[in-house]
Amino acid sequence: MNPYLEILIRAVGAFVAVLVITRVVGKSQVGQLTVADFVNAIVLGSIAASLVTDLKENGWYYAFGLVLFGLLTLICEYGSLKSRPLRKLLEGEPTVIIHNGKILEHNMKKLTYNLDNLMMQLREKNVFNIADVEFAVAEPNGKLSVLLKSQKQPLTPEHMQIPTRYQGIPSELIVDGVVIQQNLKQNNLTEDWLYRELEKQGVKSVKDVVYASLDSEGNLYVDKKEDTMQNITDITDKLPGKMPQ
Repeated sequence: MNPYLEILIRAVGAFVAVLVITRVVGKSQVGQLTVADFVNAIVLGSIAASLVTDLKENGWYYAFGLVLFGLLTLICEYGSLKSRPLRKLLEGEPTVIIHNGKILEHNMKKLTYNLDNLMMQLREKNVFNIADVEFAVAEPNGKLSVLLKSQKQPLTPEHMQIPTRYQGIPSELIVDGVVIQQNLKQNNLTEDWLYRELEKQGVKSVKDVVYASLDSEGNLYVDKKEDTMQNITDITDKLPGKMPQ
């Protein structure tokens, strides 16, 4: 067989296999990557790469290893759902790094966690003073969860006992010039209503709309395709510090 054709066939097979394994294992592999997940991803990628490029070996060996490793990963995921001790063994557990504004050095040593990493992750949470922190917890996926002291937490309407209105998720009605019929029906709306609302905003055709959504208060947001580069250039030229051409 032609080597290029064989690589093509192997690449498609490896891509499909990795895609199926990833979808079966679940989104946690991508969204909340723990140390075990990271190792699994590296091994799966290594096997898939060998399947594609190592033409000296029988591709079925690598394919079998890829499927076998995927099954082992799936078994571990299922076992961790049923057994909390197994889940703690495979994924680890949260560790308190800061308590009441004090750094717990012994916990940091267990995780080989240094002060530079701690300060960086605190800044990512918009926290610049350790004394303001009630709890900081290192999660199994490497992220830092931070709870500020009560007197340092942002003021909310609940604190002020101010009533608020319900604010739901906007419903998409038009995406890339295509009307989302299902969302129209869910909101008990018709295309005629949508066209009338678009006309009020100077839109002649649905195809002229990049995105349109309806918020919980019935307000229609419309973004048109006529946002040309010329308009953007005009705005950019007015920015402070912009040198005249």
